[in-house]
Formats: sequence, structure tokens, C-alpha cells
Amino acid sequence: MTPTDPRALLYGETLSPEDAQRITADILTRCDDGELYLQHSASESFVFDDGRLKAADYARDSGFGLRGVSGEMTGFAHANEISEKAIRRAGETLRLLDPAQGTKPAPPLKSNRHLYTDASPLDLVSFEEKVALLQRIDAIARAKDPRVAQVSASLLGSWSVVEIVRPDGFVATDIRPLVRLNVSIVAEAGGRRETGSFGFGGRYLYDRLFDEGAWQRAIDEAVRQALVNLDSVDAPAGEMPVLLGPGWPGVLLHEAVGHGLEGDFNRKGTSAFSGRIGERVAAPGVTVVDDGSLADRRGSLSIDDEGTPTGETVLIEDGILKGYMQDRLNARLMGVAPTGNGRRQSYQHAPMPRMTNTFMRGGAEDPAGLLSRMKRGIFAKSFGGGQVDIVSGRFTFSCTEAYLVEDGRLGAPIKGATLIGDGPSVLTKVEGIGNDMALDEGVGVCGKGGQSVPAGVGQPTLLVGGLTIGGTA
Repeated sequence: MTPTDPRALLYGETLSPEDAQRITADILTRCDDGELYLQHSASESFVFDDGRLKAADYARDSGFGLRGVSGEMTGFAHANEISEKAIRRAGETLRLLDPAQGTKPAPPLKSNRHLYTDASPLDLVSFEEKVALLQRIDAIARAKDPRVAQVSASLLGSWSVVEIVRPDGFVATDIRPLVRLNVSIVAEAGGRRETGSFGFGGRYLYDRLFDEGAWQRAIDEAVRQALVNLDSVDAPAGEMPVLLGPGWPGVLLHEAVGHGLEGDFNRKGTSAFSGRIGERVAAPGVTVVDDGSLADRRGSLSIDDEGTPTGETVLIEDGILKGYMQDRLNARLMGVAPTGNGRRQSYQHAPMPRMTNTFMRGGAEDPAGLLSRMKRGIFAKSFGGGQVDIVSGRFTFSCTEAYLVEDGRLGAPIKGATLIGDGPSVLTKVEGIGNDMALDEGVGVCGKGGQSVPAGVGQPTLLVGGLTIGGTA
């Protein structure tokens, strides 16, 4: 192993790759399944706010997570010391598990596919250049309009090396870059202050963030949204049709439907979609997929955190529920194949079924035609936060940019609009699907069970009838 091999960050004088395989086989021999998960990560963040550099942080971390699975039981222990002694000490936790229940599942399929570069974004651009970019963004944004009162720009990057070692001899390695740029604007006029924001990123290097056309677009969009919101009026309240824009509004799909289609909730019968494979759960024409194999995307992984190659999983096809997203544990207990959706935040966490890039496929309708069909409603172009109750499927979403629609035309921008509905019914109310499917810009973070992971969303323009609007008017 050469010093330039990223695996050298996981192994050293206290542990070799051969040691890791021997120890893992020894400790997990009495379990149905499990793995040793090794990780080294480095991350940095820069925040330029109120005309100055507010924060510049850098962190490195290394450690392992050891998991054993027997039946439905999971034993898990982790430490930030990668050594045989520490791994064997963690293995003592697994003695509490029952002995293996039966035939052990096959290891994941081997893959040499790489969806993103191995290079670390952190080392290829100097500290001074990163700060200078944020400083330039701040200056240009302030010069865009005299109503721009405050600018905040942030740059985030990380690089992670992971290795999965199984007791059956399977070993897989993945090297994961991730970068993101965000611009937030506060505009002020007549004593009123409103905000706008825009961000983008993915599993690539900083060069794409430093492209002048890309960061100039981020400034323009953030400023535009803030100025639009300065003219916003109170949102109406009540039930009415909603036109959802393409791309990032797919976060509604992610929350309202995506979590309910993860394997653990369905195995336990706690999802509103449990036991409904083969049933109609959406309007005809609605096809929803999760695909972690898209190159360079924020939610993509060459392999998931159990070593299973990612791929396209059709969840809903032409309105019919086809399947769920699965990790190894839930797939085994449900008698289906893993789908490459076993994910974890870090070595300190056990994997669980999670979304990667989840989106609705495009249709055939002209978005302008969908707008023209609306007599009265709202057009939601961008969302902020949202939440969902998995059991009932009830969700709420706050709009960060939305407009009144009257007689097929966009009207005034509105503020304070909240969309309220439930996952099992919202897709049955889809009345039109645009031909403009787009993925988000690469800013999504998904939370579940106390863990956060990067995720992607997307959709075409959608006309949805009968959503409840919680407004301020």
C-alpha cells in the first residue's frame, strides 16, 4: 500500500486490511449478517456574513462501526480508534445477540463503478481563494440593488474514505467528495425585510462552484427571490389547486411519500403504504423512482453503506405501488432483494433504509398549459422546511416563493403560505404532469432517526387539485 492510497488513512501500524478481515470473520461468525465499517473523513466550512468572514472550520475524524445482526436484533458499537483491540472490545457487545437464525444472506454484488472523482476537494483550492470567492459574492450581491441589506455566503466541502469488511470475505471501498455553495439575501424597503436564498452542489470538486457563471446565477436567484418577497401579499387560506414548480419542490414528494416507502416502516406496518404493493396509490401517469446511481449527484453513492451497489428502484409506476427502498436487514426479513438504500450518517451510526435521489418522472404536458387550466389557486416555486408523520402520512410545508393564480395567470407573490395534506392522497390528486422534469440544485439534507445524510429530489411541474393552504389572510 503506497502512502498515496486513501486506504492508508484507515489502516496503519495498529491494523492491516488482512487483520480487519480476520477479526471481522471471527467476531461475526455467530451472526446472520453484519459488517465492520471503517471511515476517515475531513470537512471544512466557511461562512461570510455581514461583510466579513464569520467562521472558518476544519475537522478530521476516523473510526469504525461494528454491527452484528441476528434475526430482527441488531448489535452495534463504534469507536474513534481503529485497532484490533478496539474492534474486539466492541465485539463484546455482540455477545448479547442470539445465535444465527438460519441461512446467511449472500454478500453484496461486487462493483468497480465510480460515480464521482476520488480526489479531495479540500486540498485543491487554497484558503485564500475560498475566502476571496465569498468576499466577491458578498460585494457583487450588495451592488445588485440598493434594497439588499444583508448578504450571507457559505462554502462547505467534505471528503470521506469508507471501507466495508464482511465476515464472508467481501470488502468494498468508496471515496466520497461533497461540496456546496449557498447565498442568502435579506432585502429591505419601507421598513419591511424579506429573504431569498439559492444554493447548489454535488459530489465533485470546487471548480464547479468557482465557475463564475454558476455563482453569479446563485447571487441573481437569491437577490431576485428576496426582492419578489418584498412585494408579497398575505397568502389565502383554504382548499384550492396548487401548481408545484419543477426541481426543488420535489422535496414535498420526498417527505410526503418517500419516507413512507422506506422498507423498515413497511416491514413494521407503520407506514401508510404498508401492505399495498400492487395497489393504486397515485393518479395514472405518476411514476416515482429512487436512483442513487446518477453521476455526481448529491444523493448518489457508488455503493451504499453496506456495500450494495446503488441503482434505480421504481417505487410507483403509472400510479401503482411497485416496491420499497431496502437495506439488507429489512430486505432479508421481507424476502426481497436489497436496493442499495442502506445508509448511515457516519461510522458512529448503524445503517437504515434511506432515500438517495428520489424524483417523479416527467409527463407530456406543457407547464404553461397546466397554469392556464387553473381558475384560482397558488403556484409554489420554492419550499423551505417540511415535516411528515409516517403513520398517517400527514405533512406540512412552508413556501419560500409562491404566487397567486387567477384565471390561468400568475398574480401577486404571497407570503406565509403553508401546504397541508397527506402522502397517501396527494398523489391521487395529481391532475397534470409537465414535460419539464428537473432535479434539484444539490442542497438537500434528509433527517431520519437522528441521522442526517445528503439527498436529492426532483419532479416536473405538477398540477395538484385540492391541497389545503394554511395562509395569513
